[in-house]
Order: sequence, then structure tokens, then C-alpha cells
Amino acid sequence: MFTGIVSEVGRVTATTPAGGGSSLSIAAPETCIGLAIGDSIAVNGVCLTAVAVADADFTVEAVSETLQRTNLGGLVAGSAVDLERPVAAASGRYDGHIVQGHVDGVGTVRSIETEGASKRIRVSAPADLARYLVEKGSITVDGVSLTITAVSPVADADAWFEIVLIPHTLDVTVLGLRAVGDAVNLEVDILAKYVERLMEARG
Repeated sequence: MFTGIVSEVGRVTATTPAGGGSSLSIAAPETCIGLAIGDSIAVNGVCLTAVAVADADFTVEAVSETLQRTNLGGLVAGSAVDLERPVAAASGRYDGHIVQGHVDGVGTVRSIETEGASKRIRVSAPADLARYLVEKGSITVDGVSLTITAVSPVADADAWFEIVLIPHTLDVTVLGLRAVGDAVNLEVDILAKYVERLMEARG
């Protein structure tokens, strides 16, 4: 969860191909203060996950889809990037989206495709949740905050969405153990529910 207020301009020190995507090392001493592996960080407005952290630099991984849809694919050593840490909370930071822990339904893993070191997973969703799923929106799968990369049409009775998991997420969550046919808990973005309710109230 970010505000768009850049906290530091970092400098790319290295870009390394990584499983169809890219590993980006960025020098940013101020941003590294308190940064830990697994934390979210916005790089040129793109939410990524820190997979390595040192005193003055950190590393993030961007999957191929991110490289294709943003300007991160054009970064080279020496490139300057805008950086922002998540909004600070009372005892930490909002690294994902607002998750309540109230499961809305159960989905089923429909397919898993390997994309280098990452995996693209398609999940069938209950039809009544389809209206809350939007491309580039947020979804919680088995408690993990993720970004939807593709979604079926709202009117499609066979609802589904896709997510792309970076190696770090595969390593540190149960999603790396999921197989086709497995059931997964789904929680849609609560903000979408509030918007729907407000629209209903307006008649």
C-alpha cells in the first residue's frame, strides 16, 4: 500500500536475467534502513518484493509480465529509479493490500505454467466472486496478497483468474507446493465490496 510520495531515488547497479524475468540490484542506502527480505517496495511505481538486502543496496525480482507491462524492462546499470516503501502502520508497514482474513470462497488450481523460475497459475473462482476480480487488482490466495495478471470476462460462468509467482513467493509460501486440482482459499479486495455496496445504495 503506497501513497506515491517518493522517498529516495535509487541507482540500478546490476540487472541479471532470472528465469525469464530479471533480478534488479539497486543502491539506495536510505531505503535499506529497516528493509527486510520479503518486504514490498515500489520501484518506479511498481510493487516488487525484496529478495536480498544489504546495508546500502537491495535486490528485487521482476517476472516477464512485469517487464513487458512497465518500464522496468529498459533498466540498465546506472539507471535512476523512484523508490517508495509501503505506508507505515502503527507497528510496521502495509506491504500488501488490506486483507481481513475473511475467506470469501474456495477456488481450484486449474493450471500451472513454468515461466523461467516463476510460475503462472490459473485459478477457478466461484461465479459470485467474478465481479470483484480485475486485471492488476489484488486477490488473497491462501493468505498471500497477490496481483491478478489476467481474468475471465464477468459474464463467463466459468470464472477464473491468473497470478504470476516469483521464486521468493514460491519458496516462502504454501503456493509453491500447490498442484493442479488443489483447493485454495480466496479473499477478494474489500474495497471492491464497499464500492459495490455504495453503488447499490445510490440506486
